[in-house]
Amino acid sequence: MKNIKYFVQTTLFGGLLVIMPLIVSLLFLKWGFNFLLDVIEPITTIIIRTAKLNYLVSATISVLIILTFCFLIGLFVKTKLGIFSYKYFEDNFLKRIPFYKIIKETIIQLFGTKKSLFRGVALVDLFGSGNLVTAFITDIHDNGMYTVFVPSGPAPTAGFVYHIKAEYLTKIDYPLDQSMRTIISLGVGSNAILKKYSELRETNA
Repeated sequence: MKNIKYFVQTTLFGGLLVIMPLIVSLLFLKWGFNFLLDVIEPITTIIIRTAKLNYLVSATISVLIILTFCFLIGLFVKTKLGIFSYKYFEDNFLKRIPFYKIIKETIIQLFGTKKSLFRGVALVDLFGSGNLVTAFITDIHDNGMYTVFVPSGPAPTAGFVYHIKAEYLTKIDYPLDQSMRTIISLGVGSNAILKKYSELRETNA
């Protein structure tokens, strides 16, 4: 009986591990698709009424119009007049909008070419207990101390900032994106980071 129960539990859990990421991905795609439809709805409605086209063609044209508009805006802000106009508009209007600066910096980090805020990945012994946390180095100070961001899982945009002495920090040569995945997945996949940590300890021993 115990073997049957164990078989059912492990099989069900294995199925959930396969299905849940797919469900979450589909829900995210559905949300993105619905959001896009809401954005283009006014333009699509105008095209349907004026050009008498069906919804699919009108929606496609709406997307192309928005992309073209974004491209033209991008061209404009590359000019001297565009740079001046954008800076004036941003300083006097956009920066007064709550969370504008945070949202802008987040988008630049995700999609832009700006250098990452993080200077590397580290394992930190916060309280000298031997228990380690995954952290991202954000600054290095003249006195040898480090400032690190310790994200919380599975939402890495939240977390804590610590100022750490060098002896409590071990910098790990590991890709930032893969390290972030271990945070999002609640620690799954951390074996590679811990392995590199062990190798460094053995080398420095």
